[in-house]
Amino acid sequence: MLEDIQGGKSMKPYERIVMATDFSEASLPAWKRALAMAKKNRTALFVIHAYEPPNVLQAAAVAPFVYEEWNQKVRASASRKLDLLVGEAQKAGLHATGIVEAGNADEVILKAAEDFQADLIIMGTHGRKGISRIFSGSVASKVIAAAPCAVLTIRLAEESTFEKTLATSA
Repeated sequence: MLEDIQGGKSMKPYERIVMATDFSEASLPAWKRALAMAKKNRTALFVIHAYEPPNVLQAAAVAPFVYEEWNQKVRASASRKLDLLVGEAQKAGLHATGIVEAGNADEVILKAAEDFQADLIIMGTHGRKGISRIFSGSVASKVIAAAPCAVLTIRLAEESTFEKTLATSA
């Protein structure tokens, strides 16, 4: 148990963790941390993936059945990936649930945290800086600003990407 700095009291462990993933390399360290924390605290784990639906102009440019087929394929692909993560968590003895939702990632993550009464949100961050962050925004910073609970962001170590690049070019 964690000790409270002021009074030496034990802090309540997390009971419900929402782990947000975009299935990128940046999500892997966050997934590992979420698994470790959930195991340690015997916590319910909700693994969520949000995908961006086409905007109004894109959707209007195609027939409705094309949009629906695209939506089903994206959802099915994400569900298969989530099933692998949930299966890994369940093999570790955890109660885990996968959720796929269409919408802005930050809004979907925040809604899931509220719906599941999460004590903690864990998510990876790409660690973008400068102009790329200005143009792409940061899902993590939006979640941190509005979260109803604690947020733990895990940054992808620059070395791991660099080492992977070197290994592939060798």
